[in-house]
Amino acid sequence: QSASLSKESSGAVENTDQPVFPKISALEQAGGKVEYRRIRCPPHRYTPLREYWEQILTPLVDYLKLQVRFNPKTRSVEMKTSPHTIDSGALQKGADFVSAFMMGFEVQDAVALLRLDDLYLESFQVTDVKMLRGDHLSRAVGRIAGQDGKTRYAIENATRTRVVVADTRIHLLGSYANIRVARNAICDLILGAPPGKVYNNMRNVAKRMNERY
Repeated sequence: QSASLSKESSGAVENTDQPVFPKISALEQAGGKVEYRRIRCPPHRYTPLREYWEQILTPLVDYLKLQVRFNPKTRSVEMKTSPHTIDSGALQKGADFVSAFMMGFEVQDAVALLRLDDLYLESFQVTDVKMLRGDHLSRAVGRIAGQDGKTRYAIENATRTRVVVADTRIHLLGSYANIRVARNAICDLILGAPPGKVYNNMRNVAKRMNERY
């Protein structure tokens, strides 16, 4: 009797039709308001923006379904949601992607921000770590870059991040844990640690992270 009851109850559950609602667009989620973002283009990124404009525009329009234009008066990239925009976070993702390019990252690296959810951008000044002036500051930046950029590439490869050294400003792109490892390595270099010691520490941490996952 209990078996027949359970069968009947399971049949009743299967027969109940669950309501299926269509996906609402980002415009409807915002209450019908069109949302805007504006990202300023620094002078040194104006020429690269012109060169890579098509590669930047394609994922924003085709993938995120945003409306994008470049305003030459304000020298900024302007984007807004359209009736075709489905993802409510599309505008913020697009803004992060363009901001990453303006910081100096390659288009191929910046596109990863659109495809993966656990990637972040982080920026800090060399002088935030240690107050340096004149030649001391120049040497600290040189230690981060290394000869022909070897140190920077070593940090990128060991921590699976991307690093941009723009004058005295450092930009990092990667997952939260990886950014932390890269930031610690860069801070050690700024404070004057020898590169060999920094490499060893970084390799050990990266090995432990790989074993953990």
